[in-house]
Amino acid sequence: MKSLVDLKVGESGKVTSFENQGVAKKRLLDMGITTGVTVKLVKIAPLGDPIEIEVRGFNLSLRKSEAKNIKIN
Repeated sequence: MKSLVDLKVGESGKVTSFENQGVAKKRLLDMGITTGVTVKLVKIAPLGDPIEIEVRGFNLSLRKSEAKNIKIN
């Protein structure tokens, strides 16, 4: 299983699980990142952090430390 940070720009995947717990997981769920939703990596900042993803028609920025805990297939 790979994480969101393993995607290349333009690739997408379906969220299968989270390693985050508590407040971090709730924050992701509040942003619309739920199990079964498709996410697409839009771009990576010049220094590699943060990354921009598209989820449910919206673009969101996530820190790599958050994104690595989102498992996709």
